[in-house]
Amino acid sequence: MMIHFILPGDTFENIAEKIRLENPVYLKEFHNQHCLKEDFIVDDLIPGKKLLLPDLAKIKAYNDKNDAPFKSPELNPKISFDPVGFNEKFKIAIKETSNEAGKTVDKSFSYIASLEWKKNELGEHLFHFTKDQFSNRNDTKMESLAIESMKSLYPIEVFVNTKGEILRTALKKEILNNFNQIKEKLLDFFPDKYAKIYLEEFEYVVLKPDVFNQKMKEDLFLKSYFSSFRNPFENGKSFFELYLDKTLLNIQQTAKLTDNKEEILLHQTLKSKEKNQNDFTGNITVSKNDGMIKSMNLSHTYNEFSVLYTTEFSIENI
Repeated sequence: MMIHFILPGDTFENIAEKIRLENPVYLKEFHNQHCLKEDFIVDDLIPGKKLLLPDLAKIKAYNDKNDAPFKSPELNPKISFDPVGFNEKFKIAIKETSNEAGKTVDKSFSYIASLEWKKNELGEHLFHFTKDQFSNRNDTKMESLAIESMKSLYPIEVFVNTKGEILRTALKKEILNNFNQIKEKLLDFFPDKYAKIYLEEFEYVVLKPDVFNQKMKEDLFLKSYFSSFRNPFENGKSFFELYLDKTLLNIQQTAKLTDNKEEILLHQTLKSKEKNQNDFTGNITVSKNDGMIKSMNLSHTYNEFSVLYTTEFSIENI
């Protein structure tokens, strides 16, 4: 038996975590079984009083009961990936905020994304991906050119593994074979020297498969939708990595209880957070039947050269 003097902020949960007792309910039970009458705990912990803690053997005996709340099947869901026949549209909204010396600048835009499963071949799922109905962020000619240039390439092929993680992207052969005509048509719509310079750079990316693949894998929708969030849960948590805003984030994920038997609710935070470093939160609704995302809300905040940046990203099935 060990004695712990209760400190301000102590809870049964954080003390149990420190001594590796899986179910914190046994802290109160053990204490009340062994304490003096005047030290009996009815509700919450009182700073300054004693708490009797079980020894290692007793902790092991408690843990062997395997009844900790975080071990329940509901909090350790097995997220499948069965996209056969999937064909859905999503409303995507992105808000980018910068704050420097108290001055805040916001940029918001949205679009409709379409994702259609085509086939499963050699353990790889092929999707067709398109974007449409863009809200023009700045309503400039170059912005319109960029949007029309990308729209000329759709649908883009997205290859995904059996865990739902993105492998690579590619253009359809018909697009590559007809790219000269596509480029000429864009030049007819945007007949100025700046458009010509842009389209030359665009052509370089399109005709270099590795470069195009790298650019597309940075797409916020694709890398969020086809991330490793289906990694297995253990003791109520799962972990995966997500690359956002030039930073590799270590994400911790927990499942939330819901009355909807057809959905899995996931909450995401940083595995560990240091002062003045990145902050991240995410909430995802996943179909229990096929493991496909129905809705997602992410928020990422980071500092760079004394400027605070925040990206808010949402996906909603429509």
